[in-house]
Amino acid sequence: MVKKVDHIGIAVKSLEDHVSFYTETLGLHLEGIEEVPSQRVKVAFIHVGETKLELLEPTSDDSPIAKFIEKRGEGIHHIALGVESIEARIADMNEKGIKMIDNAPRPGAHGTKVAFMHPKSTGGVLYEFCEK
Repeated sequence: MVKKVDHIGIAVKSLEDHVSFYTETLGLHLEGIEEVPSQRVKVAFIHVGETKLELLEPTSDDSPIAKFIEKRGEGIHHIALGVESIEARIADMNEKGIKMIDNAPRPGAHGTKVAFMHPKSTGGVLYEFCEK
């Protein structure tokens, strides 16, 4: 079902202010930066072994990331689990009584399909299913 932890999402106000910490201070590799209009964010992916860190900068004041930062400040936003057959994973969670934010996959970064589970059903952690 779940293949791996694909990435950890970290909400930031500005990619420009944070990328150098990961690349210059920690010496990690920046894979690239892209905008994801459907989620109103700009993301930077940074490799850490077989997992990535995804820095998320809001591109509008009404984006979920902007609202998250406003409420909780910058920091860990979500944990993404790499899966095959995301539609089957969503159906499985619904059958098991897990509340989904997304009952159908939506477009994510790098051409992926993503769907989020509601943190009220997961012990307060926002989990994302991610299918490449």
